[in-house]
Amino acid sequence: MRYPDLLILRHGETEWNRIGRMQGAADSPLTDLGRTQAKAQGRLLAKRDLTGWGYRVSPLGRCRETARIALGRKIEGAQEDSRLVEITLGDWTGKMRTEIAAEVPHLFDQGDGMEWYDHAPGGEGLEGIYARTGAFLSELNAPTVIVTHGITSRILRCHYLGLEPAAFADLPGGQGVIYHMSNGSQNCLAEGG
Repeated sequence: MRYPDLLILRHGETEWNRIGRMQGAADSPLTDLGRTQAKAQGRLLAKRDLTGWGYRVSPLGRCRETARIALGRKIEGAQEDSRLVEITLGDWTGKMRTEIAAEVPHLFDQGDGMEWYDHAPGGEGLEGIYARTGAFLSELNAPTVIVTHGITSRILRCHYLGLEPAAFADLPGGQGVIYHMSNGSQNCLAEGG
């Protein structure tokens, strides 16, 4: 499926990101670094002609604050969309990543250990987030700036690149960057790069 151009922002660093506590659909405030990252995203957006672009934001506080900083006055035209929330982690919400790794070490034995996102007891799993983000993308009919979360960003990009949901772990992440999706490819935008 062909999608319009997208600019996908991940929220800035949060207090829980800093200490390794898993947020999922829970929330945590941005750190000073997170606010600095959102300002950097705003500078990157300011260099682009976004005439005719739409704006969609996850309703979680960390994304709303990132959007407020990065979008400036454009935030007034942004629409919140619950399909952009982070993957739900069920019983692992609020746990330290090290606690989860101790509970299920076999899920952390290979690569960077992102496989565990698909195994959270009571969590949404990759198929769930893939379905809701696919529904979101299928409704877009104009270029869109999206402010969302780390795993959600990766899954959105899987759709755009024609990849299966399990390929999310192979895609780059990062805070303070923007992924420009255009014509079936992605380009990471970052200050100084």
